[in-house]
Amino acid sequence: MWLEILLASVLGFVIYWFVSKGKEETLPLEDGWWGPGVRPTAEEDKSIRPFKVETSDEEINDLHQRIDRVRLTSPLEDSRFHYGFNTNYLKKIISYWRNEFDWRKQVEILNKYPHFKTKIEGLDIHFIHVKPTNLPSGQTPKPLLMVHGWPGSFYEFYKIIPLLTDPKNHGLSDEHVFEVICPSIPGYGFSEASSKKGFNTVATARIFYKLMLRLGFQKFYIQGGDWGSLICTNMAQLVPSHIKGLHLNMTLIIRNFYTMTLPLGRRFGGLFGYTERDMELIYPFKKIFFSLLRESGYMHIQSTKPDTVGCALNDSPVGLAAYILEKFSTWTNSEFRDLEDGGLERKFSLDDLLTGIMLYWTTGTITSSQRFYKENLGQVNKHETLKVYVPTGFAAFPCELMHFPEKWVKSKYPKLISYSYMPRGGHFAAFEEPELLAQDIRKFVGLQERQ
Repeated sequence: MWLEILLASVLGFVIYWFVSKGKEETLPLEDGWWGPGVRPTAEEDKSIRPFKVETSDEEINDLHQRIDRVRLTSPLEDSRFHYGFNTNYLKKIISYWRNEFDWRKQVEILNKYPHFKTKIEGLDIHFIHVKPTNLPSGQTPKPLLMVHGWPGSFYEFYKIIPLLTDPKNHGLSDEHVFEVICPSIPGYGFSEASSKKGFNTVATARIFYKLMLRLGFQKFYIQGGDWGSLICTNMAQLVPSHIKGLHLNMTLIIRNFYTMTLPLGRRFGGLFGYTERDMELIYPFKKIFFSLLRESGYMHIQSTKPDTVGCALNDSPVGLAAYILEKFSTWTNSEFRDLEDGGLERKFSLDDLLTGIMLYWTTGTITSSQRFYKENLGQVNKHETLKVYVPTGFAAFPCELMHFPEKWVKSKYPKLISYSYMPRGGHFAAFEEPELLAQDIRKFVGLQERQ
């Protein structure tokens, strides 16, 4: 009898495996309301309104007064960036911000691309929409949604946009010309924050899908890193028939067989499909593990009690700058923590870095941006175990916080058609290495269009 039960169980499992293997499960689309109070009975205003970034003497004077009143603690001797942002270097940032940084000029730069707002699920959603100006005759631009993460913003894409919308004038082929849409995640920058608990990446993905429909796009490409990678992944899980292709420069793969192979991978990497380059980027795992521990303290705070630290950061521009810019140091290259200046100006200009800070400071959105961690982490989410059945491209930048081998990525994204080991670059790919990322996006789209 026990043998019959065992055989029946095995047969049942095999049948289930074959049936479920071909099933491409999706997330339910559902609906939501994230504005204040009860959802109105009237139909939501679907108009798209032009928006312009503005500033004032009052805003700038308030910033300067707060900077003038800063109170710093001296760093330990020879501590560099090992204890966080080194205040000796922070003094240089403060001096530049107070005496040389021209926010009005940066506002003009922000406004060089068209900005808009529209109401979706009770929230005012901000986005920039850049159309190509030199489209070859007979060619239709490819719509591309690009989504930022934390502590970033739509501004991260300003240097990659012309490479995608006007490639010929930037030394690239005009075979693929894009129409680029970059929204701000609700609660970040100029996008209104949710008034209700539970606003996560799936809700964001649904809102951005509705945004693309509202703009007249039925099928489109999507690209993201950091939170943007998860939001874009969720879009592909919600509405795969509308996604022409998904390009990522980061992913989050958990509850997966391959993540359990890490302890054995150094000895038996070949058995698990690791390449030599994978081995270089993953091992020694002890070093990578402790690096992840060092860099994830902020995550625990923001995924448990974001409002507490938010009170301090929203009140002190210098504190906000130190908190955010430290990420642009060590997430760009973990070895930068060995430098007195955190290596910040090796990859970025102070004007670009401080513009990103100002987008959080002037909108007062650091707290709402941090709440996104609490809404997404610490609970089991269905999307974590769902595969993604849309054509996918992946750019593996060597200084990303965690390397994901092709085998890992393909286990989550079975239709992976492009996987690239990038020659350099870290977490903020579009901001740091726009040319490399643009080339990889174009490579992926070329492969997808030829299929």
